[in-house]
Amino acid sequence: MAVQQSAGPDPYFPANGDPRYRVHRYELTLDYRPGPNRLGGAARINAIAGRAPLAEFQLNLADFRLGGVRVDGRQAHYTHRGGRLRIRPAKPVRPGAAFTVEVHWSGNPRPVNSPWGGLGWEELGDGALVASQPVGAPSWYPCNDRPADKASYLISVTTPSAYSVVTGGRLLTRTTKASTTTWVYEQAAPTSTYLVGLAIGRYQTVLLGDPGPGGVPQHAHIPAHLLADVSRDFARQPAMMELFQELFGPYPFDEYAVVVTEEDLDVPVEAQGLSLFGANHVDGARGSERLVAHELAHQWFGNSVSVADWRHIWLNEGLAKYAEWLWSERSGGRPARQLAAAAHRLLSSLPQDLRLADPGRKAMFDDRLYERGGLTVHALRRALGDDAFFPMLRGWTSLHRGGAVTTQTFVTHVARFAPEPVEELFDAWAYGTALPPLPEG
Repeated sequence: MAVQQSAGPDPYFPANGDPRYRVHRYELTLDYRPGPNRLGGAARINAIAGRAPLAEFQLNLADFRLGGVRVDGRQAHYTHRGGRLRIRPAKPVRPGAAFTVEVHWSGNPRPVNSPWGGLGWEELGDGALVASQPVGAPSWYPCNDRPADKASYLISVTTPSAYSVVTGGRLLTRTTKASTTTWVYEQAAPTSTYLVGLAIGRYQTVLLGDPGPGGVPQHAHIPAHLLADVSRDFARQPAMMELFQELFGPYPFDEYAVVVTEEDLDVPVEAQGLSLFGANHVDGARGSERLVAHELAHQWFGNSVSVADWRHIWLNEGLAKYAEWLWSERSGGRPARQLAAAAHRLLSSLPQDLRLADPGRKAMFDDRLYERGGLTVHALRRALGDDAFFPMLRGWTSLHRGGAVTTQTFVTHVARFAPEPVEELFDAWAYGTALPPLPEG
């Protein structure tokens, strides 16, 4: 596992995260009441200090009332303002030492502000939904909010028994006591803070296909009235899972779940082992099937193999976009070369001022990044040929499983499989702004 963290703050979000330590595990105990939108939480965070003593450090947490902070069991001094929880332990943490932080908080969770509107915890008409990319995780729990700081999670959520709780990972226990039920999930794989998804609602759970011995269990959690449409719209997801394992390597987690909410969402959102869709993505006619493929592909590209910082987001989105094209090609739809040609025509009509490998914060979710990212991957496929391209992808997901990477990591990896140098290709497609010619073939 290769983790390539930035030496300093994330250049796009310097107020988020603290590079002076890394988290090994989060244990979150939550109690949520949907009616008043009331959340109470306790976190036990196991972390490891970096190369310098930690006389103070920070977590990110939105505007909650705090009930105390402890470091290694001792009360710590803290300040909490502007989404930053600054902690000064009673005794500095030694370089390289393991330490534990305990935080208690309560309040009414709401999205945190961002250039794209509110992110993170969203109260629904009847329940709640968490979609945090890129900086919404502090809307509901204290965390070291940087994508390369990946940790395992144990999450316990207590809600009224009429509601289901869904998060990524394996459901360990579900215990009902009086009028409430406690759901306990474990996500053992290293997980970025923004990829901890959560859905609380009145859902019916269905199995998507029969995974068979050694297969990947796939469940959908949906409002009952959408069952028929979801059954059609997600009917081919098990076939996608088989194809993507063939092309990208073994599925990197234990299970995969999708949640369809009662409400509309602007776009589906990936989380670790989980994808979140809105009711508007369900039509009973597979009208959003490319998005089903896109979110599933993120489990390899973006979730298992994550970015070291947000400058490299094209590695997530470009590879997931190309997975859409591969699914179309392999399932009887338009081949990748036709979809690439359509993307090229679209980009040629738009401003050519986006640098894929460092688009800037304002453009990190620009549609051009997705399309140009897919085209870059297509250009690599043409340069390498299929006999080298697909082993390259499988090697990428295997070598960096659970880790965090940069564009340069990818360039170096691709070069090992290429018959000719690839630096000029990346200079044109990833580091330049002018649109290169459509790859031939």
